[in-house]
Amino acid sequence: MDTAAFPSPDAEIAALRSLLAERDAALVERDALLLNFRLEIEKLKVQLARARREQYGQSSERLTAEIGQLEMLIGDLEENQAQAAAATKAAPTTPAKPRRQPVRKPLPAHLPRETVLHEPVLACRCGCTDPARLTRLGEDVTEVLEKLPARLKVIRHVRPRYACR
Repeated sequence: MDTAAFPSPDAEIAALRSLLAERDAALVERDALLLNFRLEIEKLKVQLARARREQYGQSSERLTAEIGQLEMLIGDLEENQAQAAAATKAAPTTPAKPRRQPVRKPLPAHLPRETVLHEPVLACRCGCTDPARLTRLGEDVTEVLEKLPARLKVIRHVRPRYACR
C-alpha cells in the first residue's frame, strides 16, 4: 500500500480497517471450515470404530450375557464369603494336629539290587584306632534308583555305624 494514494490519513485508516475486516471475515470462515472438518473427522472415527467393533469385536449380546453371568458369580462369591466368615466366627478354634514329616515310599522289591559298602574311617572320638574295640550299632541305607537304557536296578549304599565299647 502506498501512502500517496490516499488523500488524507483518515482515508488511509478507513482503508486499512476495511482490509483488516476482510481478513477477519476470511479467518472466521476458515475457522468455521476447519471446525467442520474436525467434526467430520471425529464422526468418521466413531463410524470406523463401530465398524471395527462389529467386524472384529465380540458381539454385544454375548458381552451382555457374560456380564450378567459375572454379576451372578460375584453375588454367589460374596454370599459364600459371608457364610464362611460367619462359620469361622461361630466355630471354636481347635489346635491343629501336628503334621508328620513326609516319608518316601520304599522302592519296589522286584528290582535287582546292588550293594556298595562304604566303611568309615576307623578312628573314634576317644582316639582309639583298634577295629576290634569297635561295636557295630547299625547302618544307614540309602537306595538310589539307577536307570539303564533297557533296565532298572537299585544300588544300596550301606554306611555302617560303629561305637567304642
